[in-house]
Amino acid sequence: MFTLARSRAGKAALALTAVAAVALGTTTTTGATAAPAPDPAPAAAKQGPTSVAYIEVNNHSMLNAGKYTLADGSGKAFDVAVIFAANINYDTGTKKAYLHFNENVQRVLDNAATEIRPLQQKGIKVVLSVLGNHQGAGFANFTSQQTASAFAKEMSDAVARYGLDGIDFDDEYAEYGQNGTAQPNASSFVHLVTALRANMPDKIISLYNIGPAASRLSYGGVDISSKFDYAWNPYYGTWQVPGIGLPKSRLSPAAVEIGRTSQSTVTSLARRTVDEGYGVYLTYNLDGSDRSADVSAFTRELYGTDAVYTP
Repeated sequence: MFTLARSRAGKAALALTAVAAVALGTTTTTGATAAPAPDPAPAAAKQGPTSVAYIEVNNHSMLNAGKYTLADGSGKAFDVAVIFAANINYDTGTKKAYLHFNENVQRVLDNAATEIRPLQQKGIKVVLSVLGNHQGAGFANFTSQQTASAFAKEMSDAVARYGLDGIDFDDEYAEYGQNGTAQPNASSFVHLVTALRANMPDKIISLYNIGPAASRLSYGGVDISSKFDYAWNPYYGTWQVPGIGLPKSRLSPAAVEIGRTSQSTVTSLARRTVDEGYGVYLTYNLDGSDRSADVSAFTRELYGTDAVYTP
């Protein structure tokens, strides 16, 4: 509001000043120009545990992980999306393990521009899970450092070729001994993870804490625990601290299956994650439905806000 002038000349001068102020987008007071209003403060960045979503690409799209944001504007609901799953297969002719992609995994990888890059552009890391396939080949039965290193190279080559953010180990369904394969041994997984970390020092290596490999983390004075970025409980709807020498910030004792684990359990496990100082929260089987109620059941505890679903 302008100060009243003592003369018509003074009023005219103030009027001209006001017109100029409007034109310049500023406000004035007698004898001074006020600073422009500051821009609204940006929303605070997301703080809290790393949230992980396994997605069964035989049935669902990887893009589902990018459809959830936090209602307070602080960011995405999920931090890591896992392609579930590639396989470790066995060639009975060459008697060697090899990395295999079924048609659905191959489709995701071949269409990385539309299936993977949109997630990465939102800051979501995309990791490839590798799983046994009932053929006798597994992470725990390589019989030499050379064969373990060869399989590690197949995995790191795939990460580089398709622009992925890392590898997840899931030692299930190997059926060790099938096709004349060896039983698990103490050195295999140590050699495999050591070689993989050497091949991709800046990528994610995670452990789904199950199977013979998960209990064989040291050999010959080498302990590979520190080579993993994350490890998590594989039993949905439960709390179990992975038996690996990693700090709490890189462990998920909580594991839930979205849509099947009750929302009350999802909430209580998320609350316990925060209360006990753990830094990761694992979810499985994110589908294409609006699961915002299920996702909000843990985001409220982890991040203090609901999740919003945008198709």
